Amino acid sequence: MRRILTGCGVVAFVLSTCIGVCAEVKPTAPPEPEGMEKLAAGNDLSNWEGNLKLWSIKDGVIRGETTAENQTNGNTFLMWKGGELKDFELRLSFRIDHGNSGIQYRSKHVADARENKWVVAGYQAEVCNEPGAVGFLYHERGRGGLVNVGQQIVIDETARKNVAGKLGEKAEIAATYKKSDWNDYVIICKGNHVQQYLNGIQTIDLVDNDPKGRCMSGILALQIHAGPPMWVEFKDIRITKYPDAGGAK
Repeated sequence: MRRILTGCGVVAFVLSTCIGVCAEVKPTAPPEPEGMEKLAAGNDLSNWEGNLKLWSIKDGVIRGETTAENQTNGNTFLMWKGGELKDFELRLSFRIDHGNSGIQYRSKHVADARENKWVVAGYQAEVCNEPGAVGFLYHERGRGGLVNVGQQIVIDETARKNVAGKLGEKAEIAATYKKSDWNDYVIICKGNHVQQYLNGIQTIDLVDNDPKGRCMSGILALQIHAGPPMWVEFKDIRITKYPDAGGAK
């Protein structure tokens, strides 16, 4: 069973690990596990819940779109109805030309939100058409920005963020993003350790020891951000669930 590290021990662990990892610019994603479950949308969104005036299937791809005539009141989400996720690996592709979106994971449905019926709170992998911003980790309706692209962060028991190292130069990592084209995300959560990869290159690394703020389990969802008209598309969504790392709850 994996031991969840806390306090100075985890800082030492991450720093010692960083000696080997940070020496290599732009750590890469592990090979894809065999037999990942495909969260296929098919011809409809029967396995998802959201505002179907904004979400649809087009050419086998999940598409979220707002227009001047068809807007959203607040950020809104398409929630996967396959249950909660704890320790897992998620892989998918996305493209966005303008606006802002995200991939929510280990999140909670905020059913009583005033904005709309499809609001969630939790970890969010940023999706936008801005190299250097896409790939960072945000906490929706929580602690805000957690880890910028290129950072290794340890959040301690008092919710303080500590920089434990870096994964490479932000500009070099950002250069791998393909503007207005398909890009690939890999998200891995094991215990309180969270990693995100964009086009095979690691963008963030988080060890979250904040007992009140961290997200240890929850749902998967896709975001449409409030604001000017936008669209975003997702495809090839697949997941592997890992045994519970145990320890922190």
